[in-house]
Amino acid sequence: MELLVRGVRSIKATPQGEVLYEYAKKIIHLTQQAEIAIKSIGNQMKGQLRIGTLNSLGLHVMSPIVGRLMRHNPELTLKIEYDRGEELIKGYKKGQYDVLILPDVQTEFASELDSSEQKFLLKEEMWLVGSSKDEKMPQQIMVKDMGAFPLVDFTEEFPAFYSQLHGKIQTQGAKVTSIFESSNVGTLKRVIEAGLGWGFLPAHSIKKQVRSGRLSRVYVKDMHYEIDLMFYYKKNSDSRALVEVFYQTLAQQEKG
Repeated sequence: MELLVRGVRSIKATPQGEVLYEYAKKIIHLTQQAEIAIKSIGNQMKGQLRIGTLNSLGLHVMSPIVGRLMRHNPELTLKIEYDRGEELIKGYKKGQYDVLILPDVQTEFASELDSSEQKFLLKEEMWLVGSSKDEKMPQQIMVKDMGAFPLVDFTEEFPAFYSQLHGKIQTQGAKVTSIFESSNVGTLKRVIEAGLGWGFLPAHSIKKQVRSGRLSRVYVKDMHYEIDLMFYYKKNSDSRALVEVFYQTLAQQEKG
């Protein structure tokens, strides 16, 4: 069976080779998952980790793995605190947290974290969503059309996005009525699902509702916002080994 076709200047996979390649990627991924799972069970994770993050990230990035980690690591203590990004950064600089999980702090909060390591965790987008029950909900719009429905406003957690969005709304002269404001993603989802308006929310927190048809995504042709979610920790951390395993567990979950 041939897996590769050799040309004069290039090598291409045959259909059989492409199938094998896809399965090989899955095998490598499963091997990595197994390695992380083994490391996260038993004596590998002991001690306390103090983690600061945003409410939206804690609920949808942290929650899925916390139960498993605590169940298999009885000597591990996790302390997770939610707050505004600016406050978390201040607390981290004062030594109140071992780990921060935040949007890129330089881009989103115009801040720097000296003497810290940073690792990429995942890409985040802001999606405009409305109630799937509303038959008038469009599939795509321009920013100038934002006044078609009342705005359910996501505040505080992504200040650079909030500033960019409202700057564009003002520049485009859109007449937007904001009827509800909150930094709590869960509350905002319920308000939007009830058909009271539309709003931008972190994609990670609403993909399940969009896939199930409870929310409809509306594409905004002249407004796309994407940012890196990062994992920060101190270079000289006494818990470096524990932090590394925790990061690998989180990162592998996102790849899965």
